[in-house]
Amino acid sequence: FRSSKRGVEEICETVCQVPISLGTIANLEQEMSAALQAAHAEAQQAVQQAPVKHVDETGWKEAGRKRWLWGAATATVVCFVIHATRGTQGLKALLGGVLKGLFVSDRWSVYHCLAVCRRQVCWAHLKRDFQKLVERGGPSQLIGQRGLDVVIVLFEAWHAFRRRELSRRQLQRKLRPIRRDMRKWLEEGTRCPETKTATFCQNLLDLERALWTFLYRPGVDPTNNLIERLVRSAVLWRKIAFGSQSPNGCRFVERILTVVGTLRLQERPVLDFLENSLRARRDNRAPPKLLE
Repeated sequence: FRSSKRGVEEICETVCQVPISLGTIANLEQEMSAALQAAHAEAQQAVQQAPVKHVDETGWKEAGRKRWLWGAATATVVCFVIHATRGTQGLKALLGGVLKGLFVSDRWSVYHCLAVCRRQVCWAHLKRDFQKLVERGGPSQLIGQRGLDVVIVLFEAWHAFRRRELSRRQLQRKLRPIRRDMRKWLEEGTRCPETKTATFCQNLLDLERALWTFLYRPGVDPTNNLIERLVRSAVLWRKIAFGSQSPNGCRFVERILTVVGTLRLQERPVLDFLENSLRARRDNRAPPKLLE
């Protein structure tokens, strides 16, 4: 529930009427962390092997030093890893030395290590980018408005497809002229006198194939909302508790976020799994499986 250690102490003493020290809370965290180690490894292997995964990263703190919380999710499993960098090493710490499958992500430069044909760029991020162009005004405004118009048509068609009002082939036919027109005005945009806007248009042209992967690959969404919703809980926790104070604290964060997030995706009871994992460790038994 994103509480700090002092918050947990207060809950135990005022609600449960159980006196407890901050040191005991820290020790119990580490016991639970050890109990969840196998479940975290299970989730990490699952996302590494998944044919489609949503990936994102956000800042974290370790004793005041900058760290990055990486996350990858499918419809049934999520895994988090805290790493010192926001670069390729951080991505591979989460997803292994050999990156497999198709990735749904934003346009952060680290994902350039992936072939364009293995990516889907998030249109929710693009919507915000187009809005920035509108707000920039001048020659950028028209480009931004064209982009927002595309976003409206795209999401209307996608939602109709999700409601089964359109087949995949009909979805492709409906968006084909939109895609063709967008390519034309992006090419025009590369000659925009506003340098940032011209660079943005060229970047989208370079990624053009990755904008439309969802049209042809089953199981691929046009947005990265799945992992962003799961990361939001970690962001709130970081703001409340100011990150972790040690590497062991970071491991606890990785494991508890992974297990709780995965169980909620599967609509399974969280407390039961945590209790069973802890009892298994104390009784020297095999831990419960995270993935049914």
